[in-house]
Amino acid sequence: MGLILIMFTLGFIFIFLHPVRGDLSYTVPEESKRQYVIGHLAKDLGIDGKLLSARKARVETEDSAKRYCDINLSSGNLVVAETIDREELCGSRISCIVNYELVLENPLEVHRISLQIEDVNDNSPVFPNDRISFEITESAHKGERFPLEEAHDLDIGRNAVQGYSLEKNEHFILSVHENADGGKSATLVLEKELDREKQKDMNLILTAFDGGNPPKSGTAVIHVTVLDANDNIPVFSQPVYRVSLAENTPLGTEVITVSATDADEGANGDVTYELSRLSEKSGKLFSLDKITGQIMVSGNIDYEKENFFEVRVQAKDGPGLVSSAKIIIDITDVNDNEPRIILKSLNDPIPENSIAGTEVAIINVQDKDSGDNRHVHCHIQQDVPFKLNPSIKNYFSLITTSMLDREKESDYNITITATDGGSPPLSSSISIHLTVSDVNDNPPVFEQQSYTAYVMENNKPGTSISSVTARDPDWRQNGTVLYSLVPSEINSLPVSSFLSINSDTGVIQAVRSFDYEKFRNFKVQVVARDNGSPPLSSNVTVSVFISDENDNSPQILYPAPEGKSLMTEMVPKAALSGSLVSKVIAVDADSGQNAWLSYQIVKSTDPGLFTIGLHSGEIRAQKDITESDSMKQNLVISVKDNGQPPLSATCSVYLLISDNLAEVPELKDMTFEENNSKLTFYLIIALVSVSTFFLTFIILILAVRFCHRRKPQTVV
Repeated sequence: MGLILIMFTLGFIFIFLHPVRGDLSYTVPEESKRQYVIGHLAKDLGIDGKLLSARKARVETEDSAKRYCDINLSSGNLVVAETIDREELCGSRISCIVNYELVLENPLEVHRISLQIEDVNDNSPVFPNDRISFEITESAHKGERFPLEEAHDLDIGRNAVQGYSLEKNEHFILSVHENADGGKSATLVLEKELDREKQKDMNLILTAFDGGNPPKSGTAVIHVTVLDANDNIPVFSQPVYRVSLAENTPLGTEVITVSATDADEGANGDVTYELSRLSEKSGKLFSLDKITGQIMVSGNIDYEKENFFEVRVQAKDGPGLVSSAKIIIDITDVNDNEPRIILKSLNDPIPENSIAGTEVAIINVQDKDSGDNRHVHCHIQQDVPFKLNPSIKNYFSLITTSMLDREKESDYNITITATDGGSPPLSSSISIHLTVSDVNDNPPVFEQQSYTAYVMENNKPGTSISSVTARDPDWRQNGTVLYSLVPSEINSLPVSSFLSINSDTGVIQAVRSFDYEKFRNFKVQVVARDNGSPPLSSNVTVSVFISDENDNSPQILYPAPEGKSLMTEMVPKAALSGSLVSKVIAVDADSGQNAWLSYQIVKSTDPGLFTIGLHSGEIRAQKDITESDSMKQNLVISVKDNGQPPLSATCSVYLLISDNLAEVPELKDMTFEENNSKLTFYLIIALVSVSTFFLTFIILILAVRFCHRRKPQTVV
């Protein structure tokens, strides 16, 4: 039987030493010191050890149990993280396996690690009682057997109890045999009949030893009192008791009542009960009434800590004969643990241009219960562009369901709720705060589709004439707007020689002084560019209109200014009132009201004889001309514009009252202060050609004025 048990154990270990479907299995002796190398994890997975850190490799527990191993990221080895006590962890179970998960990210991989805890001989056999008492009648026959209390060793396999030895004596020998469950028990065998008159009691040293290397042992004293007859041992109603017990059962609840009977009478048939082979942990959870055999709950039963107990109960009669039975207690799960949500990884912040399906976070959901109580459903409470994708086992990936827009929503509070399948169900929640990082996905937008600027001519360089404003909803440098002028030319000159723009404020300034009479308007393009990478931009047109200023005096075209030529016009003697005798022609380079001209006679030889049209400049006779009027008439005409303040110019008009050229020579005495020596010559020429010249000159002036009005304005 021992050989079969050893082969079964070796076969079980062999199975766990060979990975199944990519899982990893290792064996580690208990009590190994920290950093003890369990196995070459990176090599066994076929992964470059340098990638373990980059992929955030870590060892996770399947619940909140202690983590006894960890990964050394520099060497890729699986090492002991905390000293393991197999007996504390697994008790008397033959197989002691701890399961972990190796989690790798980018991409997500989960490998199961099974850690077989190998027993070492670190516990000595211990008897339930240091003193074992027997009362044996002196009439007992040779070969009569007296079962002894079984020693218990917390170790297993070869390290458990392997045999017993008895101090050499003349009356008793020891018989050692193997139990059905693989344990060793001993029976005291009477080798030589007792004689109460020679020796009424004796002490024998009983030693239990294990098979460790080196072996450990424990002792008890067998005290034999020689009496008369007790030839029946207690007999239990059944050899094995099995019962189910729900976790969290209240203290004092009955687990089971065992019963043993003894065929003897009197004190020899009085049976008392005692628990044996009970670990320290189990001893705190169960208590036994020695008289009734009732076993009750004396501690908190927790399925998540231990779901199975196996204890021994002994029945002893008055003289000390004992028998034992096995009690198996199966613990059933109660839904007393709410799911636990663990955030394993979070990519925060997440760029707003992340495509749908981008992995944001990895969560792990654990529930220490079992069965349906352990089945967990996760969901997101809010209406957000995220969803949970079940991944491997109890892992979930939080991914995006659509493109994000930081300008609409800059951060999210995502509440994830996990609910188990218990009745009633238990749930828990975790809140994840996620920030959306900005991407330069919005160009600057001007507040207006176009801008109009007005500037008065003769402005000072540096004068602000307008400003443009563009908004960019992006964040920080992606939303910082810089302004500049699009390179172009105005009248064959670069735009930068006319205007400048403040790159930060968008204020447009004149670089030079403008002259309305040279050009009146032009257009420029302003570009608004953000500071993103790559930058985005937009353009807008700014139309600049130059306003006229009254900076030009009227220019008299006819008569010609003095000093250039001297022109005299002839007026018939019989000219009637209202007759047109001459016309002053003047122009003004300004525009609008600054070019509205008015005419006025400021000085004349014969005041009241002639009048001039206020706006036409036509000189007419104000009354009929008579013989008495002076033949030579000199008019000083003032031409004034309508600007503020007004500007003016003056000219002299020379008129000669005469009917024919024959009368001209009689005017030898007519002189002009400007040039006496040439006066007669000019008068003769004037009389001969005045009519033809006057008409020709009028036509020329009108043509020039007409062309000036039709001249197209310069537009850029």
